[in-house]
Amino acid sequence: MIDIVHNLFIGFAGCLQPANLILLVAGTFTGLLVGVLPGLTLVMGVLLALPFTYSMDVTPAIILLTSMYVSGTYGGAFTAILFRIPGEPIHVPFLWDGFAMARQGQAAKALGWTLYAALFGGLLSAVIMILLSQPLATVALTFSTPEYFAIVLFGLTSVVSLGGGSMSNAFISLFAGLLLSTVGVDPTYGAPRFTFGKPIFMNGIEFLTVIVGCYGIGELLTRIQGESNTAPVRASGFVKTSLPGRKEIQRLKVSILRSSILGHVLGIVPGAGATIASFVAYGIEQRFGRMREKLNTGIPEGIVAPQAAATASVGGAMIPLLTLGVPGSGATAVILGALLLHGIQPGPQVFATSTNMIYTVFASLFLGIILMCIFGYFAIRPLVKILDFPESVISVYIMILCFIGAFSIRSSISDLWLMIAFGAVGYLFNRFRFPIAPLVLGAILGPLAETSFMTTMISFQNDWTIFFRRPISGTLMVLTIGTFLIQMIKTRPKSKHSEWE
Repeated sequence: MIDIVHNLFIGFAGCLQPANLILLVAGTFTGLLVGVLPGLTLVMGVLLALPFTYSMDVTPAIILLTSMYVSGTYGGAFTAILFRIPGEPIHVPFLWDGFAMARQGQAAKALGWTLYAALFGGLLSAVIMILLSQPLATVALTFSTPEYFAIVLFGLTSVVSLGGGSMSNAFISLFAGLLLSTVGVDPTYGAPRFTFGKPIFMNGIEFLTVIVGCYGIGELLTRIQGESNTAPVRASGFVKTSLPGRKEIQRLKVSILRSSILGHVLGIVPGAGATIASFVAYGIEQRFGRMREKLNTGIPEGIVAPQAAATASVGGAMIPLLTLGVPGSGATAVILGALLLHGIQPGPQVFATSTNMIYTVFASLFLGIILMCIFGYFAIRPLVKILDFPESVISVYIMILCFIGAFSIRSSISDLWLMIAFGAVGYLFNRFRFPIAPLVLGAILGPLAETSFMTTMISFQNDWTIFFRRPISGTLMVLTIGTFLIQMIKTRPKSKHSEWE
């Protein structure tokens, strides 16, 4: 323990060197900007920054990429809460309670909750990362494709609570999203599916195009028609940063702690990442939270759960990267590439051969989280004041962001046409009372579910019982089935004349 504290002090001293500190600030600020822009994911942002690290030493290079990674999990909360456009797939759950709070005149309060959740989840995860890196990495090695599929399936079952009272509409929306995720070349057998001979579909449909189209363009079309069931968000009077008080934090301490630990554990699992952590944390809150009946109406629990889990997943993802050389997420895969480019092979020996570098990275994670929250604190007021502009001006700004974000995904005009098409889908879903969230959930998690399921079937000779025979995956499958059945019982018709929805 004394050695850890000593090395960590050396790491903080390394971070506070002028060159490293400048890169830490630049990376944190850039990560926030990347998170705010719809379509430009934090993975893409870290990847675009990689070429700038070629001429750097390994320590400042990893500081830059790591600070971008952690702040990117927070930046997209601004657009999700204020404009109903998630800057990242991570922030889709913010639309259900965060945007609802903003419509109730509590935009600054909602952003304050995200800031607190990001700070607590990130710092707790960083502490766990330092203390338990090697033991937790050993546990993660026991995860295989059956466990990955069980985790994703557990995340997909949150659809039963996103249907706005209609389970049938929720499942129609979910299956539509899963169908969209199969468009393109089959990742297992290489056969084209649902392409209809059109080059635009050969590379598949990016889920970010679906998100930006359905939520951004779809909402604008709905407002143009005057059929939106959501009032425009307005900032009333003098707006200031509104952080939660001690009593409010005390009331939500269980939710924040539970979500932070869950996010850290899911971050350790290679391939899970912040998106799955965010969705699963929201789903857990829907099933076991004290205020689960009021979720999706604009309560803090629906904000702190996904944000704490998303930020906590960063510390978890760094564990298998540094101790095993196995990236826990897309962003850590880029960071792994940077380490290899600089001649550092992550693994058990790296703590002995590159101790100063490792603990400097640990320290940069602490400082990056604090800087992220400082920037976020001072950004809340000017961002909320944007709501004082006329709705027409905000609509144009949102439209421009949508087009820039959709084009930046693959630099393809085809994605712009697809975004417009999904904007029409979002408009129709709003008009006919179909929930959009399950559609987006299916598009995001569908490829992960398919890859894990197909790999498991190939590896275990099509034995589907493997999902129930392995301890971890079996437990998750039982929880998934149990919570699904409970939801069905809760939504069954009250009389024989009732229509089950």
